[in-house]
Amino acid sequence: MTIAFDYPLAAEISRNVDAALTEDVGAGDLTASLVPGERQVKATVICREPGVLCGRAWFDECVRRCDPTAVVTWHAADGERIVANQLLCAIAGNGRALLTAERSALNFLQLLSAVASKARLYADTIAGTKAQVVDTRKTLPGLRIAQKYAVRAGGGGNHRLALWDAILIKENHIHAAGGIAQAMDAAKKVAASAADRCKFIQVEVENLDELNQALNAGATMILLDNFANDLLRQAVAINAGRAVLEASGNVTLETIRAIAETGVDRISVGALTKDVKALDLSMRFVG
Repeated sequence: MTIAFDYPLAAEISRNVDAALTEDVGAGDLTASLVPGERQVKATVICREPGVLCGRAWFDECVRRCDPTAVVTWHAADGERIVANQLLCAIAGNGRALLTAERSALNFLQLLSAVASKARLYADTIAGTKAQVVDTRKTLPGLRIAQKYAVRAGGGGNHRLALWDAILIKENHIHAAGGIAQAMDAAKKVAASAADRCKFIQVEVENLDELNQALNAGATMILLDNFANDLLRQAVAINAGRAVLEASGNVTLETIRAIAETGVDRISVGALTKDVKALDLSMRFVG
């Protein structure tokens, strides 16, 4: 399965794995030295619970860094639903190297699979509506790109990647600029000067009056912050398709369906990436 993602991953994976192995291995794996250096082994990775697989490339890179000759054979793809006790991959390689790579490789696979699994739950919950669930910048430091890739693998969408690729005008920006119209005017100039990297301008509003101000200022993406569902429906009617409307604020798995049914286009959920419980995976030597 191919995951659509518009940010180059190779350098990011390399950077993530560099950091992980430096942190975990440091000057050398003392315990792995108990295993004869020449011993070749086979191992398998299975999942202990259902979910969505994600993070194969990070896993492979950890193994490759420790044993360039190791062979990893996958039996499931990123974005694929997996079930308890399913064989995810088989590995053949140097015993010491695989023991050294194990924790870092599994950490990536468990975390990214957990994010993909949560994104899939939210996406499935609003299936049949026009709304798309999207992530936020509430990510683990140093792993934002990996987590946003995992959201895509789980069927969700990405908000801006970072501060450098889009403009989100929030309450403090509006206050400092002197109003929504003034902030929009300034944002348009900034976006024009950074046209090679600025994907969109979005304005956050807190009530229907601010929504009208944003529309009158030419906003084409508007974030409806902590609107009750009846206000979301009114906002959709007022908007009449002029701007992309995104609902945000205290969204849960229990509330997202009702929010989606108001007619908004997007629903942002910080929990996709910040409140994550690792998927239960296990690697065992076999044979």
